[in-house]
Amino acid sequence: MKPTVQIVTTAMDALHAVRELNQRGYRQDDIYVMAHDSDQTKSLADATDANRIGMSEEGMFTSMANVFRSRGDEIRSKLQSIGLSETEAERYEEELDQGRVLVITNVH
Repeated sequence: MKPTVQIVTTAMDALHAVRELNQRGYRQDDIYVMAHDSDQTKSLADATDANRIGMSEEGMFTSMANVFRSRGDEIRSKLQSIGLSETEAERYEEELDQGRVLVITNVH
């Protein structure tokens, strides 16, 4: 199933979006958050009890390759690893460039 992406503007909006998804029956394992800055992504994931796109979604080789990529390339790679097209990943990376936050549901 293709992931669903919500674009929000603040960390508080992300928290509300994750809570709403929980109330609608989504499992925590199926909810991800992402900001342009990796430290902000970690903080958001901790605050919302959501996940970050990591090695289990990307695979070991892609995860290792991301260490050597620019942040933009890394973001697009992560988004593609969960099922978004290259075009979608580029569009969402541009949203992150503008300071927005992504709340992603990815039901397997």
